[in-house]
Parts: sequence; C-alpha cells; structure tokens
Amino acid sequence: MSLGLEDSLCRVFQEKLQLRTVPAGDSVSLLPSSTRLLLKRRELVEVEGALRAQREGFGRRMEDLDRHRQRLGQRAEQLRDVALSFDAFLKVSAARRERARVAWRGADADGLQQELAGLLRHREWLRQRLQGLQVFGEYLRGVVATTGRFQDVPSMLAHFGALVGVRAALLQQLEAGQQRLAQGRARLQRYHEEAGGELLRGRDEVLQLHARLEAARHDVFQGESCWTQIQSAAAHKALLLGQIRMAVLSLFQLATKHLRVPRDVALEDTETQLDVVLLCLQDLAAICAELRPKEPGLGPTTTTRPRHHRAVTGPPSHQ
Repeated sequence: MSLGLEDSLCRVFQEKLQLRTVPAGDSVSLLPSSTRLLLKRRELVEVEGALRAQREGFGRRMEDLDRHRQRLGQRAEQLRDVALSFDAFLKVSAARRERARVAWRGADADGLQQELAGLLRHREWLRQRLQGLQVFGEYLRGVVATTGRFQDVPSMLAHFGALVGVRAALLQQLEAGQQRLAQGRARLQRYHEEAGGELLRGRDEVLQLHARLEAARHDVFQGESCWTQIQSAAAHKALLLGQIRMAVLSLFQLATKHLRVPRDVALEDTETQLDVVLLCLQDLAAICAELRPKEPGLGPTTTTRPRHHRAVTGPPSHQ
C-alpha cells in the first residue's frame, strides 16, 4: 500500500513538472529563461503543497488504519476469549450433564430397588391375607352349599353387595329425611317464635287499647259528672230564677194593687217590674221619713230616687 502511494505521488509530480513543447517556428511566444524559471518554481511550490497535503491525508488515513487494525485486534482477542469461555462452559455443561445422568441412573436404580422391595412386601402381605381369608372362603362355600339359593360365592357376594347398596341408599334417604325433619322443626320453631312475638305485640296493643278505653271511659264519666253538675246547677239556677221572678211578680202585683201603680208592664219583663217595686219602696220610705217627727239639729230628709225607672210614674196624689 505504501509503494502504490509513492508511485502515485511520483506520477503526479512528473505531470506537474512536464514542460509544454513550443513549436520551432513560433518565436513570438518564447519567454525569457528567468520567467520560465519563476513559473517552474511556482509550479514546484504548488506541487510540494499538493504533495504535503496528500502526505498529511495519507498520514491521517494510516493513523485511522492503525486504529482500526488495533480495534480489530482487540475484537479478535475478545472473540477468542469468548470462544474459549464458551468452550469451557460447554465442557462444564457436558460434565454436569454426565454427572446428572450418572446420579439419575443411580437414583433410578435405587428407586427401582426400593419399589421392588415394596412390591415384594405387598406380595407377602397379600399372600398372608389370602391365607387368613381362606377360612372365610371355605365358610362361604359351605353356606352356598347349605342354602342352595346361590350358584356360587360371587353371586352370593353380589347379592349381599346389592343389599349393602340398598342399605346405604336407605341410610342416605333416612339422613335426608332427618335433615328435612330438622329443617321443618327449625322452621316450626321460627314460626312459633314469630307467632309468639306477634301474640305478645297483639297483647300489648290490646292492653294499650284497654288502657285507652278505660281512660276514655274515665274521661266520659268525668264529663258526664260535670255535665250532670252543670245541669243540676242550671236547674237550681233556673228554679231560683223562677222563684225570684215569682217573688218580683208578687211584689209588683202587691205594689200595683195597694199603691195604684199602672200595670202596663209585661209579665215577662222582670227587670221593669223590679224597677217599679224599688221605686214604690223608695216612695214609701220617703213618705215615712216625712211623717216622722223631726229631731232638732237635723235637716230635712232627702230621698234618693233611681235614675232609671223605665218611665213608670205613680198617681198625682202620691207624687
């Protein structure tokens, strides 16, 4: 890569240093040697600047390539480490699986041996139980032979199994009936309690109504007593008023009879009659006062007449 870069730089430098060929017959376009030298120097300076720029770019590119090469190396080392660690992990996993397989085989063998030992023990227990139940088998065969109702022992066992099933069904029905009976008793007890509560509340209401009735009767009795008292008082007052009216009427008649007072007063007008009687009494009192001998030092006696006598006047002689 460095040789190719040097070849390209040399080729560019040669292209920059090439001089243009001037035709032989054109003498007017020929320049002095000093001018051509200045031009060549300028071109040389430009070429050196271009070479310097290319060299700097090449240096930066080389630095980038070095850094990239370093990163690639680091990544390769990382990949190598990862590959090594993965290989180690695979080896460890393989060893672990192998150990687990060996342990599982050993545990499986131990489990199978234990299961075999358990099965052997169960077989021995079944054999002993079969020996113990042989007596019952002989007894059942004897029962079948004696009764003659069954053909063999399995049919008899099936019959008794059916009987046991029927007994279990009957027990279930009995239990269900007992549960229903208990529920009915509970409902009946609840109904009794509710009815008792209602009865107690009814009794309380009846007692309250009786109390209210007694209170109403007492109030009615008191009202009747009060009304009776009022009626008796009214009757007494009416009787007294009648007696007063009769007395006033008698006095009025007596006064009009003896004092010759006009009788143009209605019989029901007791107040006017009473005013007439009072007027007559006052006149009589005045007459009596005039007829009595005068005591020394006493002035003439004055009589007091009522202001209102309902326009009742006596005869001129009495006045």
